[in-house]
Parts: sequence; C-alpha cells; structure tokens
Amino acid sequence: MLLIIDDDIAVQTSLSLLLRRDGFVVQTASNPEQALNTLDAEAAELILLDMNFSIETSGEEGMNLLTTIRNRYPTIPVILITGWGTIDLAVQGMKAGAKDFITKPWQNEYVLQSVRTLMNLNRHPVDENPARSLSRRKLDQQYQFEHIVGEDPKLLEILETIGRVASTDAPVLITGESGTGKELIAEAIHQNSRRRSKPFVKVNLGGISSTLFESELFGHLRGAFTDAKSDRVGRFELANKGTIFLDEIGDLDLASQVKLLRVLQDRTFEPLGSSRSKTVDVRVICATNRNLEEMVARGTFREDLFYRINLITVRLPALRERPDDIPPLITYFVNNLKTIYQRPNLNIHPAALQWARNLTLPGNIRQLKNIVERTVLLSSTNELGITDFQGQITPGPQPQSARSLPEVGTITLDELEYQMIRRAMELYNNKVSKVARALGITRFALYRRLEKYGIPYTTDS
Repeated sequence: MLLIIDDDIAVQTSLSLLLRRDGFVVQTASNPEQALNTLDAEAAELILLDMNFSIETSGEEGMNLLTTIRNRYPTIPVILITGWGTIDLAVQGMKAGAKDFITKPWQNEYVLQSVRTLMNLNRHPVDENPARSLSRRKLDQQYQFEHIVGEDPKLLEILETIGRVASTDAPVLITGESGTGKELIAEAIHQNSRRRSKPFVKVNLGGISSTLFESELFGHLRGAFTDAKSDRVGRFELANKGTIFLDEIGDLDLASQVKLLRVLQDRTFEPLGSSRSKTVDVRVICATNRNLEEMVARGTFREDLFYRINLITVRLPALRERPDDIPPLITYFVNNLKTIYQRPNLNIHPAALQWARNLTLPGNIRQLKNIVERTVLLSSTNELGITDFQGQITPGPQPQSARSLPEVGTITLDELEYQMIRRAMELYNNKVSKVARALGITRFALYRRLEKYGIPYTTDS
C-alpha cells in the first residue's frame, strides 16, 4: 500500500489515479492525525508527504510529521512533495530522512520512476547481510563484470552493491581518486540494467566550459548563437531511455549546477534557441574525485543537487588499498596485449608480479595500465621481469627548476594508445566487438577512443 498525505484533494486525486493506473494500491490522508491512524492500521510500503496542511507555508507541519514517521516507521521510504521555490525545505527533509522529493507541478514518469526505485531498494537493501562472505565466482554468475578485475573484499562489496542497484533507476554517485575505474563501474551499472540495450552517454563536465554547458547537454537550434550553423542534439537527448554518466561533476560551476538540477528534477529541458520543452527518460550516474560534502560546506556545490544525485554512493578504493589485485591486473593487461602485438609467448616472471604489489601508484589503475603498455611495447624479451617494468616507471613530480625538456623521440601515452588500438583494429579486421574484448574495454569506451584518434570504423563491425 502507498500512502499519499496531502490536504489538497486535487493532488490526492491526480497522484492516486497515476499510481493506481500503474498497479499500486493507494490510500490517502488529508492531515497528520489521519495519516498516523492509517499507518497504525496498515503498514505502508512508501509514503508521499506534502509539507503543508493548512494556510501555513513554512513546512513545519510536514517536517514534524516526517520526524514522527521516521521515529515510528523507520523502514518506510518517504518522498516529499514541495514547490520549486521551497527546495531548501526539501533538502532539510532529506537530511531528516526522506529519500527523494518531487516538485509541483510534477512529471508523471519521474514520480513513477522514483516510487518504483525506492520500493525496489527497500525490498532489497544494498547493505543486507554485509558480513556474509562474497564470492567473485558467484557475482560473475549473476552479473556481467567481465571487464572488472580483482577479488579484494572491498571490490567485491562494491560489485555486489552495483549489481543490486543496477536493476533500479536509482541515481548513483561514484567517488574515488583519479584512475580508480569510476567510468568502468558506471558502464557496469548500465550493462546490468534494463537499459543495457539503450545508449550509454558519457559527459566529462570538467572539460565543458560554462558558456558551452547548455549547448553540450541540452542542444541548440540553428541560429541560437553566432556559431550555431545547424541544429545540435544535446547529450541528455542522446541518452534518452538509456544512461547518462556525468563525470567530474565536482568541477561544475554554480550557475551550471542550477541548470543541471532543473533537468534532474523535472526531466525536462529546452534546447538553446527553443521555447518548447522536451522530456527525457534517463538513468543518471555521476562521478567525482572531489569531496562533495566539503564543497557543500564551503558553498561551492549546491546542497540540493548533492542530495539529488547521491541516493546510492559508491566509493572506489585506491589501488594501494587493494595491493593483492595488482598482480591479476598486470596479468589481465598483458594477456590482452599479447594478441594485439602478436607476441603469444609473452609472460611475466612471478618475481615481477610479487614486486609490483609494493608499487607506489598515485594514478591507480590507469597508471598501472600505462606502465604495462609501455613495458610490453618496448621490451625485447618474452619474459617480463622486474627490470623491464622498472624502466617504464616515470619518477614523481619534480620541482619546476629541476624539470627538463622531454628527450627527443619520447613516446607519449596518447601515441601508445593510438598505436595499440590501430594495430588491434588491423589484427581483427576492424571488428569492434573483438577489438574491445582484446583491449579489455567496453565497446562504448572503444568507440570514444576511435573518434578521439580519428580511426575509421563501422558501427556494425
């Protein structure tokens, strides 16, 4: 049973019809006393709670009732109903234990999506039985995690969490240092969701200037600004029915945060130059290497946006926190590179794997992968030993006065990646799925790199 608590009969009727049409059993209450009597008589699976029940508009009545409900029925998820102008009040409610908020007027699809998501999560909480032993084999039998390497308990807990939430539309915030694999986790969530056959659109917010933000995310019409010579479809529209991955969300300026919050709240946007709103159905996953809670405290990140994106938070451990996963990661990278460089006899000396466990890797998995790629590309022997890897480890940052110009002939990481992808495409006759499998990345990630380096391909290859 779902309980709608609102003194406005029009709101009760509209939400009741919407939810009943979707198969839910619904009851309504017009005031706190009636609501508590209903809850005492029958347990509710979810509550939609308005913040005011009289001419009073402070929201105090709703906050008091929310506190009472959280004390008496702590396991029932609550969605707040509020106006756009009182979002600060909704944020207070989220701090007090509410799980989500909708603003009047609401989007029907977003209400249904939020209700389904919270009920699904409440029936299958992500922290259920946290002490039980996890098996990588069992997780792999249940989910698609073939591109994620490791068996550290911290990683296994993360995989179980994202496996559980993938089937919902819950917004996920992925945190962790640079190079820990946030994009890979986001893609794994998408691949294990009901949206897996729809687009996965990645947006690096740190690489978009504030002047281009609206055009990039929401699109524009021809003539909307000086250089708008044709219509452009924005990233949100490209991701419709699928997943949008907002990377480096902590780099977004405050003005852009407001614009993003609006589309996340209403699931509507207007392309630049258009007066007609478009509706979008997307699953939102965000990532950052920054501490958003500290940014909220400093006033550099909006608190309402923070609560909108972090229903589920996943923190990825640094590689130094899971050193036992370094050897299997190296083995995984080398096995992929064997085929690309046509060196089937390539292997790694056990001493090198043991030595690698103690590597200092501030760049985490990304840095380790680059070291392995350089080692394989530049080594002349079929057995990679400690000295082979040592020769490819770049020293840490030096003082500015001690830095020198790169040596003539030094190969860059982009050049290494370009050569590796080009050779893999040649080896597999431009078969994108086979190349992605050999490189240990998803097709989506490979497509982005092919476009980055201007390597020709066909989408059906």
